[in-house]
Amino acid sequence: MPSSTHPALRIVASRPDPAIVTLPWSTPLEDWGSEYLVPLPRGLSRHVVRIIRLRDRTYAVKETQEPIAFREYRTLRDLHRLGLPAVVPQGVVAGRTGADGEELPAALITEHLRFSLPYRSLFSHGLRADNLPALVDALVVLLVRLHLSDFYWGDVSLSNVLFRRNAGSFSAYLVDAETGELRPTLSDGMREHDVTVGCENVFAELLDLQAAQTVEGELRAHEVVDLIRERYDALWTELTGEERFGADEMWRIEQRIERLNDLGFDVDELDIVTDLGGDEIRIQPKVVELGHHCRELQSLTGMNVEDGQARRLLNDLAAFTAHLDLGREDRSLVANRWMTQIYEPIMAMVPPGGHGKLEQAEIFHEILEHRWYLSERAGEGVDIFDAARDYFATVLPAHPEEAVATE
Repeated sequence: MPSSTHPALRIVASRPDPAIVTLPWSTPLEDWGSEYLVPLPRGLSRHVVRIIRLRDRTYAVKETQEPIAFREYRTLRDLHRLGLPAVVPQGVVAGRTGADGEELPAALITEHLRFSLPYRSLFSHGLRADNLPALVDALVVLLVRLHLSDFYWGDVSLSNVLFRRNAGSFSAYLVDAETGELRPTLSDGMREHDVTVGCENVFAELLDLQAAQTVEGELRAHEVVDLIRERYDALWTELTGEERFGADEMWRIEQRIERLNDLGFDVDELDIVTDLGGDEIRIQPKVVELGHHCRELQSLTGMNVEDGQARRLLNDLAAFTAHLDLGREDRSLVANRWMTQIYEPIMAMVPPGGHGKLEQAEIFHEILEHRWYLSERAGEGVDIFDAARDYFATVLPAHPEEAVATE
């Protein structure tokens, strides 16, 4: 029987794409040709990383050591199962050997997150120094969500996330889970360590940006880093803090829930305790989950967008409802009327080539912003379709391409 001197190629994949087998795994990733690569921005990494396209799907491939690749693959699968914002793992390719018989690193494959950019690319796409607090907010929300699920990150940084636009702000997605770990419980000390590491890493990243002179405006690294701890502590306290009040102040339970809803969180479980005499009540959220507005919009329209975008679209739906005096009608029917009379016709106006610049919900948000600007300038309300036509003619063409259309 013939035998091979090299280990067999081993591919472990979830929802496997058969085309993965056809990739040139015997060639080091840095030498892959343009027939496989997609010219998309990628962040800084200690590993070789490439964005590739297979038929109608786009992936990120990272070379690393085999045990690390499998560990990160399983960690990302767990995060995906928990509904946390992270890239979706596709598989691991191990047992790679080059044409000369030398062993090659294993490869971790993740699905490319459409309309996402590393932080450095955002600044080449028009972000200024005064936009940094919005990136910090997105990073903090991501970190808090991971900590609420007892995930220890270990290497918090701007480089280890991808950002997506979210109604003028941003959402952050974990892209590197190599040092991360889901734990039975997460101690305050581990949370504090993550925050400290995040402050140190972000400070170094901001100094690099400053040295490269790639950011327009004055970059105050110390002030930006101070925001990380300040906003983390404020959000963590709001989401998990205990609140005490008298029995005659029961309205404060509803008020706490409404505050969390305004932040975009739903309260899935609330711990309510009274003292022996029933005179004092203590409440503490036990399970909170981001996506309040997203879930509401999805139930009404079927659309699945970022939570900030959902909130903006829901506001426009509310304005549509009030303008036509439809408040007594079934909300799902009104939402369907808004979709067919406003949202879908405007999306049908997006010019060829415009769909790869921004997500549809972000385009709609920008049209609403543009309408406000035009109305201010005109001194009167501007029709949304007139605003859309002007936006498509004057604003959208200036946006850089932020996605590779795969439809």
